[in-house]
Amino acid sequence: MNFLRGVMGGQSAGPQHTEAETIQKLCDRVASSTLLDDRRNAVRALKSLSKKYRLEVGIQAMEHLIHVLQTDRSDSEIIGYALDTLYNIISNDEEEEVDDVEEENSTRQSEDLGSQFTEIFIKQQENVTLLLSLLEEFDFHVRWPAVKLLTSLLKQLGPQVQQIILVSPMGVSRLMDLLADSREVIRNDGVLLLQALTRSNGAIQKIVAFENAFERLLDIITEEGNSDGGIVVEDCLILLQNLLKNNNSNQNFFKEGSYIQRMKPWFHVGDENSGWSAQKVTNLHVMLQLVRVLVSPTNPPGATSSCQKAMFQCGLLQQLCTILMATGVPADILTETINTVSEVIRGYQVNQDYFASVNAPSNPPRPAIVVLLMSMVNERQPFVLRCAVLYCFQCFLYKNQKGQGEIVSTLLPSTIDATGNSVSAGQLLCGGLFSTDSLSNWCAAVALAHALQENATQKEQLLRVQLATSIGNPPVSLLQQCTNILSQGSKIQTRVGLLMLLCTWLSNCPIAVTHFLHNSANVPFLTGQIAENLGEEEQLVQGLCALLLGISIYFNDNSLESYMKEKLKQLIEKRIGKENFIEKLGFISKHELYSRASQKPQPNFPSPEYMIFDHEFTKLVKELEGVITKAIYKSSEEDKKEEEVKKTLEQHDSIVTHYKNMIREQDLQLEELKQQISTLKCQNEQLQTAVTQQVSQIQQHKDQYNLLKVQLGKDNQHQGSYSDGTQVNGIQPEEVGRLREEIEELKSNQELLQSQLAEKDSLIENLKSSQASPGTNEQSSATASARDSEQIAELKQELATLKSQLNSQSVEITKLQTEKQELLQKTETFAKSVPAPGESEAGMAAKTTDVEGRLSALLQETKELKNEIKALSEERTAIKEQLDASNSTIAILQNEKNKLEMDVTDSKKEQDDLLVLLADQDQKIFSLKNKLKELGHPVEEEDELESGDQDDEEDEDEDDGKDQDHV
Repeated sequence: MNFLRGVMGGQSAGPQHTEAETIQKLCDRVASSTLLDDRRNAVRALKSLSKKYRLEVGIQAMEHLIHVLQTDRSDSEIIGYALDTLYNIISNDEEEEVDDVEEENSTRQSEDLGSQFTEIFIKQQENVTLLLSLLEEFDFHVRWPAVKLLTSLLKQLGPQVQQIILVSPMGVSRLMDLLADSREVIRNDGVLLLQALTRSNGAIQKIVAFENAFERLLDIITEEGNSDGGIVVEDCLILLQNLLKNNNSNQNFFKEGSYIQRMKPWFHVGDENSGWSAQKVTNLHVMLQLVRVLVSPTNPPGATSSCQKAMFQCGLLQQLCTILMATGVPADILTETINTVSEVIRGYQVNQDYFASVNAPSNPPRPAIVVLLMSMVNERQPFVLRCAVLYCFQCFLYKNQKGQGEIVSTLLPSTIDATGNSVSAGQLLCGGLFSTDSLSNWCAAVALAHALQENATQKEQLLRVQLATSIGNPPVSLLQQCTNILSQGSKIQTRVGLLMLLCTWLSNCPIAVTHFLHNSANVPFLTGQIAENLGEEEQLVQGLCALLLGISIYFNDNSLESYMKEKLKQLIEKRIGKENFIEKLGFISKHELYSRASQKPQPNFPSPEYMIFDHEFTKLVKELEGVITKAIYKSSEEDKKEEEVKKTLEQHDSIVTHYKNMIREQDLQLEELKQQISTLKCQNEQLQTAVTQQVSQIQQHKDQYNLLKVQLGKDNQHQGSYSDGTQVNGIQPEEVGRLREEIEELKSNQELLQSQLAEKDSLIENLKSSQASPGTNEQSSATASARDSEQIAELKQELATLKSQLNSQSVEITKLQTEKQELLQKTETFAKSVPAPGESEAGMAAKTTDVEGRLSALLQETKELKNEIKALSEERTAIKEQLDASNSTIAILQNEKNKLEMDVTDSKKEQDDLLVLLADQDQKIFSLKNKLKELGHPVEEEDELESGDQDDEEDEDEDDGKDQDHV
């Protein structure tokens, strides 16, 4: 600010020119200074002046500030000052209150100033693109001012800025990144920016939605505490409304992304003592509106029903009904909840059935519908709440014939509770219909009319309702009581409601028209009302009376002779005049409140005086006004012709319907016959294919049978040559004898070894010879053991070979049996098959003979196969017995081998002991030799003998033994 003081101090001109000259000098500094610090200080000074001298700074500095944004991107501080200055120039928000402001300065801060500066700024689209690029900077002092400036631009000239951002590459994506910023200030202002960006622009709404906006916004709402959160939750909800309202694509994306399920936790309001802050009430109000956006009656029916289904499946409807029946809920939240539940159940049968089952937590429990109707007919309840209950009742009955029947049934004599302990919906409606409160009369009449909407059955059932007017007087029908109240001259709102009920009741119901005309006072009353010249307030009642009389003519079945169509028209012409009648009929559609009611189904009125027309009734007026006009102007001859034409058409329609049914039945029969023909063709083709396959299979079986025959013959010859039992499991008897001889030899060798070892124990002088003898015995025993093991292994291998042969033979036998069964089955099927159509009787006889011949041949071959299989089974049994015998022989040989191995092991141990003794003897001999050398005895001969023994261990010499004895 020292720089600013210096600039301001150098001004000697008058006060009117001081600020303009200062701003001019600062702009010159920004444009011409080469030092970044000087430019930064100048921009900072412009920022401080921009709030008070908005016009001057905007006119002189805007171009220089934009140039700073383009050239000084590297310095975040000067960029931040420039953005703040531009925001102060463009924005209309006054963040600080300045006292004693001169009048001329206050006039400069008009709202037009902001839009003018905005228009100058966005004239060059590159400026908006420049701001979008600055959003990529992470620095707080750059990003936050850029967000605020863009928001201000969108508030001033939204559509133009939206178009620039839409065509800018990655423009919307950069703005979506603001929701992921960890700094809450930037994130929250980013939500406000997106609110302004998505307002009334479907293309941008779709782009934002597909940039994962739903996921991010719902995460923020959850993080902030759902309905208990602050104003950030409200901002996110408003942004969600912008994205979803009147945008079918985004609504479908929201539903398909399973985001409806994430709305359920919003409505966990807790206990009644938790408190309702103003922000919580606001949040819940916007949340309920968001639910209504998804199920609005103005949405496509398919999209609405799918959202209604999802809300029921995820439990959202149940949660809303919990709030509906809870205590301590604020009135405006309760009202909006009723409206929300109304649209969630409207026209969707499953939700309507669930709502009918909801009970209020009272003692005894009462249906929620009854509790709501009690509020509707209670004049002490708030007007908006009563309108919401009426809307809920209308939505419950919309396209719900089951619900309409349940409501009407509560009025019938057979279902009324005689004890009077509980109040039904029908009783409440009747009580409201005849109460002293005109608003209750109107609401009850409209509610009852919705119970009859497009339901001829319930219109007829309602004629049975009887009312007890006073003690001692006979009961009066509901229809008669309504007309009685009309004739008593009650309030306009009451009469309008009753007339709408009667028009709905009598339309498309000739029986109700007959009951109405049966009372002789009704027609004179209507003609008298229509014929009078009354004030503007009564014109609407006259129009409704004309409509009711026109319905009595148009839907008259001429069952009453005194009130036939022609007589009623003559009465109108005499007492009213056709033109006057049509004019009075037109009063309805010309009424100022008629067009308002025809726009939306919800009865949304600013005050009770405006509650005149019902939305569904306006549809009925549009439908009947034209046809009644035509019916009034038609002559009796035309009526007769029309009746004749109608009868002819009805007869024609009945004939056409009869023939249509006949044609439909014949079509079904033709389809069945076609299916049968196609089935028979397929069966015929399958049978022919089966015959061909059977012929080829029979040939294959013959070839296989012949091969098996040859193989079995060879096997029988091979087994016959060894039938004397000399061969066991493929082992020759010579081999068995040889094995036994070898075992005997091993035994004798073992005995010899044992005897030799015993001799060596007593004869120390023969140590050398006995030392050679055990080595020989060891080699021979090892050789015999190895040979024995090889022979056993050969025996086992031959045994396994024999087992595999047996298994293969058994498999072949099983295969033959299976093929035999298949042949028998196919033969029987072929014998029972139906011959193909178109063949002559002679051809069939020839084929039958051929088939019988083939069958006999097949049966003969089958018998032969049975005999051969039996023979093979017997041979297999004999082979198994031989196999068992060979297994037992091998087991005996194995036991003998184990014994021999144990004997060999024992002999090895004895040899080891002898070797130890020999070593001791050698040590003794060596010591004796040393003593002999000491004594001077020669030992050369012994050394030679010893060396000779080492060269030839197998040669034993008795002289060596004598020399040792001598020593």
